[in-house]
Amino acid sequence: MRLHAIVEDLAAARSAVEGGATVVQLRRKGATADELVEAGAGFGELPATFVVNDDVEAAVRLGADGVHLGRDDAGAERALAAGLLLGISAASVEEARAGEAGGAAYVGAGPVWATPSKPDAEPAIGLDGLGEICRAVAIPVVAIGGVDVSNAGDCIRVGAAGVAVIRAAAEARALRAAIDAAL
Repeated sequence: MRLHAIVEDLAAARSAVEGGATVVQLRRKGATADELVEAGAGFGELPATFVVNDDVEAAVRLGADGVHLGRDDAGAERALAAGLLLGISAASVEEARAGEAGGAAYVGAGPVWATPSKPDAEPAIGLDGLGEICRAVAIPVVAIGGVDVSNAGDCIRVGAAGVAVIRAAAEARALRAAIDAAL
């Protein structure tokens, strides 16, 4: 769970894994299941956990390890029935606890800081909010939102099991070093 690289294509996923990403998450907002399946070809061959964002059908068709569902996404029951690792998004302790109770294997908590990759996100929870979520659940918590090399270690120090990055995925090696140094 250390470093989730959220990417749109196989080349970026390969680069992230070479840099130390332990999870690659295929995310293409607005894509159909067919488009995700096409884009996800080859992800399962990488030496990392493969997660599909928001689409249980595509995750099943790709033979992915898991699916990450946002706060408004349906499909948790189907994901669990299909044997997929279930990740959920949470911006509060209550959402994290509900996800854990619903069978989630991990929580993506945030946004920790404001992020340009998701301008419609909830207000930032900060390190204090991240720490509260980490202490409230027994499953791993992955920090997301505005995480980069300068603050990834801070997320680990308040209890996160890892960090998820979109725009900083190209900096996987430096991010992994920052995470490992904080352990």
